[in-house]
Amino acid sequence: MAKSSELDQPVSYIERTRNFYLGLGYETPYVWAHYLDTPFAPLGKPLNQSVLGLVTTAVPFDLSKGPQGSGAPYNAAAKFYEPYILPTDREHDLRIAHVGIDRRNANMTDANCWFPLNAAKRAVGAGLIKSLSKHFYGLPTNRSQRHTLDIDAPLVLRMMRADQVDVAVLIPNCPICHQSQSLLARYLEEAGIPTVIMGAAKDIVEHCGVPRFLFSDLPLGNAAALPNNLQSQDANFELALHLLEHASGPQTTMQSPLVWSTDPSWKSDYSNLDRLLPEEIVRLRAEAEKARITARELRVKSVGA
Repeated sequence: MAKSSELDQPVSYIERTRNFYLGLGYETPYVWAHYLDTPFAPLGKPLNQSVLGLVTTAVPFDLSKGPQGSGAPYNAAAKFYEPYILPTDREHDLRIAHVGIDRRNANMTDANCWFPLNAAKRAVGAGLIKSLSKHFYGLPTNRSQRHTLDIDAPLVLRMMRADQVDVAVLIPNCPICHQSQSLLARYLEEAGIPTVIMGAAKDIVEHCGVPRFLFSDLPLGNAAALPNNLQSQDANFELALHLLEHASGPQTTMQSPLVWSTDPSWKSDYSNLDRLLPEEIVRLRAEAEKARITARELRVKSVGA
């Protein structure tokens, strides 16, 4: 059992996921992205004169792809493998169907927890930003850092250029999402588009090295806001905008004051094999292997198409 002083600290997701997969029998730990230097693009104009683009790793709900959302187990078939683009002037049903989100604690029904489109629209109405871009952008959760930088990031940049995006807010969900969005943030900054990440995996984002990071100590999958809490949605998004506009240099992290619970013991649940029975570990190993094979087949099919 973790000590209360340890639970008061942000979860070490790099260590947790390494130990989890070692415990499942995978002997080669994943190597997370890490850079010593971080690009930083200053704002070209005030936010109230800027077009803002949102980048999500959530996926549009597709009934044909099986269970997704609240109560659903991980479903590799629901993942997407190419960046997508959808209009911001209508409602969308986006789900967080990732293997690494906190299914025990995260709210899986209120999309405002992971996709702050409504908060962004209210920020436009309040005059904090000029407008949202015509579209928002979906970034795949890709373990291949090279693929994210060489394939996905250039596609997202082209989409943003077409929409005349000035600044971007990036919202990840699972551990690999946080890495993918961090790599995208670096790529966009090098192209001159200032970014801010609204994330919950502090160690992964800071290990990679990003220009601006709003850290919310909330369960993975709910980094944008508290569930069913309009005030938290607006307050957190406004904090991200403040950081976007006022950060003086790269690797600037601001911690959100949002608190998930006065009892921090929820943090000990994530990828904790000590809390599982031996038969559960065997089941998780089988599920992980099945998910790996399914994801590989879908990725090959996607590339072939």
